[in-house]
Amino acid sequence: MAKTHEIRIKRIYEARSPGDGFCILVDRLWPRGIKKEDAGADLWAKEAAPSKELRSWYGHDAARFEEFSERYQAELDASGAAAELKAVCREHLEKENVTLLFAAKDAALSNAAVLRDWLAKDPV
Repeated sequence: MAKTHEIRIKRIYEARSPGDGFCILVDRLWPRGIKKEDAGADLWAKEAAPSKELRSWYGHDAARFEEFSERYQAELDASGAAAELKAVCREHLEKENVTLLFAAKDAALSNAAVLRDWLAKDPV
């Protein structure tokens, strides 16, 4: 069976588009300057975001991204909230795309990129 829907990542500051499907904010802190009613998020999965300690240690330092990614994946592996998020994503992927929303400036170095890859590791 061909996979027709995918997990995408997108900055929360970008306008929503019809192909976004089910949108999940994956940051622990609410993004600055965004009103909840304007966010376009169908779900806020803050418990599946990196821990405060990991986020503070990382500080979006590109030199730390590889280690951040490994540490964050370990947190996800041990997280009940991440397991629940995976189930929600699987359910929605049957009928639409899932877009992980984040506030970081660099998508490639964001927690959303790590989470997308983690979610995709264990297909339905």
